[in-house]
Order: sequence, then structure tokens, then C-alpha cells
Amino acid sequence: MELEFPSNIGDYLPKYLSAESFDEIISQLKAFPVDGTKDTIYTTFLKDKQIVFQGDGIANLPFYDAQTQRVLLDKPGIILSNTCDIDPRNERKDDMHICFAPILRLSKYIERLSGKYDNDKIIAHIENIKKQIITHVIYLPKGGDLAYDAIVPLDRVCYVSSSFINRDDLPANRLFTLSDFGNYLFLLKISIHFTRIREKVDRYKGIFLE
Repeated sequence: MELEFPSNIGDYLPKYLSAESFDEIISQLKAFPVDGTKDTIYTTFLKDKQIVFQGDGIANLPFYDAQTQRVLLDKPGIILSNTCDIDPRNERKDDMHICFAPILRLSKYIERLSGKYDNDKIIAHIENIKKQIITHVIYLPKGGDLAYDAIVPLDRVCYVSSSFINRDDLPANRLFTLSDFGNYLFLLKISIHFTRIREKVDRYKGIFLE
């Protein structure tokens, strides 16, 4: 199913955007069903900020593989946690942790599929990933300091203490920050994956509707 945006999409956008930013994101959203995901999802304007933004691509994170019980060091990940929640300037009674999902090379994923499926099925599947149709996978095109096309599997979430990410070194370790357009798509994807309200379960009657 092709992704379509409602004509009143502006009603669902942040109200704090400047008029220029609002017009830009509307233009990009309207072009998305035709153009697909491009590097317009990234912005360079926040590159040097010592703030971890939701949706940031960060290098050198530890990924815990529960199946092998191994910690894989220095892996890139995308930040899932809310920007304000993980800001050290917001005092908490307990240490905050940063949730992230791993960023994987698309080429490696295709190699893994090649031993299981024929080429036509793989091509169709990758096209759906690039159109953001696959609900549990985010497609990231090459851009910013991300030197390759990538995917983010949202079913492989990890966490680290907020203090693990050194804010002084952050500009050097940040692979990308999402633009307003990219952030909208990112929030749409994680909302669909984590908070789909139409789960087809009547919890009062104990009925699961297939």
C-alpha cells in the first residue's frame, strides 16, 4: 500500500515552526509519495550542538545482542528517547537512560536475504523498505556523515545511561540530525510500530480479532 498524506496534514505538524519551515516541510511531505526517502531527511544546522536530539544518528554505541549475550562495541544507533527527557540540564531523582536502535548497513541486510529468497522478492522487499512501507524498519539513505544506505530495525532496542554519551564529543560522533521533514517521518514510523491503537484486541471481553 502506498503511503498517502491527508490534505489537512498541516493540522498535525508542530505549531512552533516558522512560516518558512512550515512551508518547507509541507512541500517535502507532498513530494514524498513520489520521490521516496532522500537525504532531505537530514539537516546540517544542528551539527555542532552539544545536545542529543531524538532521531540523531550516533556512532560508537554499545549494542547488546540478547541471543548471543554479547555486547558489540562502537556500533551506530538512532536515538529513540525524547530530547527533553535525556537532556542533563533537566534534573532527575534517578539516572536517565537513552533508548536507541541499531543502524545497520542495507547492503549487509541484502546479503543476508540473498541466501533465503530469490532476487525478485528481495528487490520488491527493498523497494518497500525505501518507501517506508515496512512498519518495523526505518530506511536511512546515505547522507550527513552516514556514508552508506542503512536500515533501523525497531524491534532491537537497547539502552545506555545518558552519561555514557559525552556531550563535549557529540559533534564528532553525530552521524546526522533529522530535519523537520525527517523528524516527522521518524515519529510516524515509531508511532506506528510502538503505539498502534488498532491492535484488534477487546481487552474487556478478552477477544482477539484476527
